[in-house]
Amino acid sequence: MELHEAQAFWSPAAPYLNTASFGLPPRPAWDELQAALADWFHGQASWEPWNERTERARAAFARLVDVDPEHVATASTVSQLVSLVAATIPAGARVVAPERDFASLLFPLALRNDVTTAPLVALADAIDEATYLVALSAVQSSSGEVADLDSIASAARAHGALVLLDATHACGWLPVRGDQVDFLVCAGYKWLMAPRGTAYLVVRPDLLDTVPPLAANWWSAEDPYGSYYGLPPRLAASARRLDISPAWFSWVGAAPALEVIEQIGVEAIHEHDLALANRFRAGLGLPPGDSAIVSLEVPGAEERLERAGIRAAVRAGSLRASFHVYNTEADVDAALAALA
Repeated sequence: MELHEAQAFWSPAAPYLNTASFGLPPRPAWDELQAALADWFHGQASWEPWNERTERARAAFARLVDVDPEHVATASTVSQLVSLVAATIPAGARVVAPERDFASLLFPLALRNDVTTAPLVALADAIDEATYLVALSAVQSSSGEVADLDSIASAARAHGALVLLDATHACGWLPVRGDQVDFLVCAGYKWLMAPRGTAYLVVRPDLLDTVPPLAANWWSAEDPYGSYYGLPPRLAASARRLDISPAWFSWVGAAPALEVIEQIGVEAIHEHDLALANRFRAGLGLPPGDSAIVSLEVPGAEERLERAGIRAAVRAGSLRASFHVYNTEADVDAALAALA
């Protein structure tokens, strides 16, 4: 599907430059969710089909990051999944992470371990033989800075350290491979344009047995519908053993949203998003960048955009504008006019 054709799936009321806060659902996801909510309201359906959307979304996400679905666990939030990875780390072990990375990545690690922080550009140099885990976001939430994942992963391998990647601000616009790292987490409600309440964890297959299923439940069983009652625990052999019981309607909306991304193609979305971000940067007198997120200090920027009916955000004291598949050149020009 051509990107310009797919844009008919969205109809924002005004320029929306805030995907880094939450993405807008494509029409197929909205329609499936509304149908499920109507069935719920009228008592016209059982819940099992809603539940099974989790498997549809798991498979689509696995294709997106080029891994086997058997290696993907699902939950509601990134912090739940980071906590599972944190539980694999020996207490007090050294973790290296970027300064000012997102709290949902850093907090679960810092509660049990010594987290050393460094500027993202110097992160590879901060890794040494004492490092057990390197944790970082592929794209920084506040600034949009894109990590040099190849050099960081190479430095980690050279020192025998594991890598945990938060791909929340990358998956959906920036090509990401799950096999580049040992653990990958991603929330679905931003660039994947799903309802809030979906998240993914990719586990390197030979590390699965090291991750404790701390929230083991009927859905994480090998045969979920035959595991409602009684002992012993009968957990799945795959990464599904780490699953949280699904929040039904979030997954109903997640599966078709991911499939729209597939139909367009991440490479096409990447080219589109980056072109819009760089058009915005050029209009503000900035050099081209490599991110769909543009962060800069503009006094009163949020208020000026709001007066023009344009939605963006302020993070860490700076304007944060983020561009995605439903944005157009007209959106960029409207924002530049509001800030002029």
